[in-house]
Amino acid sequence: MKTEITYANVTPPIRWQPKPYQLKALKFLAEHGAAGLFLDPGLGKTSITLAEQKVLQGQQGFQPALVVAPLRACYEVWPVEQAKWLDFVSLRVAVAHGSTMSVALSQKLNQYHLVVTNPESLPRVLGWAAAQRRWPFDSLVIDESTQFKNSQTVRFKVLKPYLSRFRRRRILTGTPAPNGLLDLFGQLFILDGGRALGQYITQYRLRFFSPTGYGGYTWVPQTGSEEKIYAAVAHLVLRMSEADYLDLPPKIVTDIAVSLPPKARKIYNDLEAHLIADVLGNVVTAANVAVASMKCRQVANGGLYSSAATGTWVKLHDAKTDAVAERIDERGGKPVLVAVDFHHDAARLRKRFGARTPYLGAGLDPVEFGRTIRAWNAGDVPILLANPATAARSLNMQGVPGSSVILHSLTYNYEHYDQLIRRVWRQGRRGRVFVDRIVARDTVDEAIVGALGSKARTQGALLAALRAYAYRRPGSGRRITVY
Repeated sequence: MKTEITYANVTPPIRWQPKPYQLKALKFLAEHGAAGLFLDPGLGKTSITLAEQKVLQGQQGFQPALVVAPLRACYEVWPVEQAKWLDFVSLRVAVAHGSTMSVALSQKLNQYHLVVTNPESLPRVLGWAAAQRRWPFDSLVIDESTQFKNSQTVRFKVLKPYLSRFRRRRILTGTPAPNGLLDLFGQLFILDGGRALGQYITQYRLRFFSPTGYGGYTWVPQTGSEEKIYAAVAHLVLRMSEADYLDLPPKIVTDIAVSLPPKARKIYNDLEAHLIADVLGNVVTAANVAVASMKCRQVANGGLYSSAATGTWVKLHDAKTDAVAERIDERGGKPVLVAVDFHHDAARLRKRFGARTPYLGAGLDPVEFGRTIRAWNAGDVPILLANPATAARSLNMQGVPGSSVILHSLTYNYEHYDQLIRRVWRQGRRGRVFVDRIVARDTVDEAIVGALGSKARTQGALLAALRAYAYRRPGSGRRITVY
């Protein structure tokens, strides 16, 4: 059984010719035992990290790095990037997941330079490592570190006791605070054990935030605290924006408004106002506002689950499906990536465009997932459906000239929204990128558009302030990152 991932059909390896900003990032890693790379997609976080491992490879007593990445990245990013560059062909990558787990965690582990696993497999990997006579890993690399933003999750609690065993710790992300500055706590704790932001999330909240909203469950930054947070973490992270280093193609975002048919409008209004609706003879109850919001989104999209247990759903309308079809026709046959949030959204679109229309959703086999991505980049997939939660991270999908993005379903999760668009809108892309958002009038969709704008400003404020802070404090005595 093999644990290394190879691709016979990829192009021959080429020389890695790092750009000045990549050398700057590599230097930053060399100077910091704990470091975060907050680099926009397309700036090469993976290749920079591989370059560091290449440098470390020649040192006496070298031990492999443990890379924790989304499952798709385990198979479709790290092994592919390693095979892409001549400079890294001597590095050996093992994937510790599923059926390859036992082989990857073998007595021959010292043959590998990177062991890549996903958060769900992390308990078994760390348990195995702790049972060895000698700790087998030198570096810890958390790819897409927002997976660990919540310090109350099982994955964070599993990792926390082992952090001090890694001599080098790296976190990689392009969206460190997708839903606000509270998202920073868990990620920065991985680097410094709580020295910058506090040992506990409660300390962090009370120090920098104030409770507001219904029941006091919404925390907002106190006056002046954002600047203090930026100052506290600036010495640990290097921020680079694609706007400063890449010549990106124009991105054109258009909101396409659609109206709900009368029957769907009544169901929507009942759900929104009374939380209970009678849907084609089935009583659907929204237990609370959060569930009601989810159901309202479904109605706005065109369907509604009548049974969460069985996944049974009813079709309500085709307003968004029709709008997607119109936009696809206007694209003149050029490839289109269509974002969907619910399985019944994908089912309706597949009925319109064909049952074999590829769909990147939860549960898709990693091999089939990779085959679909490569077919897309080769221009062989005219319409690709994708769930942002599944396809938003760590995928390169910019290979098709003229491709565009249509958001049939809108999500509150700014990270998923932003990262999905950036799968197409990134370095190496040829031509303009069109992003069409299908918005149902007078529905929760309009609130989502507003929320996405607010979160974009929060994300941008963090990233811009890190950069401004580095320039503004030349005499502070603190190690300042200038970029």
